[in-house]
Amino acid sequence: MLILLAFPIAEVWVLVELAARYGWLVLAYLILVGMLGWRLIQDEKLMMMGRMVQTLQAGGTPLRAIFGSAKNMLAGMLLIMPGVISDAIAVVLLLLPGGSKLHEAANDDIVSRETSSQSQRQETHRPPGRGDVIEGEYRRED
Repeated sequence: MLILLAFPIAEVWVLVELAARYGWLVLAYLILVGMLGWRLIQDEKLMMMGRMVQTLQAGGTPLRAIFGSAKNMLAGMLLIMPGVISDAIAVVLLLLPGGSKLHEAANDDIVSRETSSQSQRQETHRPPGRGDVIEGEYRRED
C-alpha cells in the first residue's frame, strides 16, 4: 500500500526537479514519449493476432505470444503515463527477453497437458470399427 502512494509522489518529485533543471524540454520529452507509447500499443494490437496465428500454425500454444504482447502493452501504457520512473520501467520491460526459462518451462508444461488431453479425447471419441480405412469401390461421375 505504501508503494502505491510513494510511486506517484516520486514521479511528481522527479518531474519537478527535471523541469526546474531543463525547462520546457521536459514537456517535449513527455509529449514525445507519450506518442511513442501510443504507437507501441497500436502496433502491438495489430501484431498480436498474427503472432498467435503463427504460433498455432507451428503447433505451439499461444501463451508465449500472449505474454509477449501483454508485456509490450504494459510498456506502452507506462510510456503514456507522464513520468520518468514509469518510462524507465517501460524500457526495462521492453528490453527483457521474451523466451525466459520460466516462460519456456510453463509453456512446456502446458503443451504436455494439452497433448495428453487431446490424445485422451481422440481415444474416447473414436467410432468403433476396424480402423481409419473404409473398404469400397470408387467411381467418378462428371
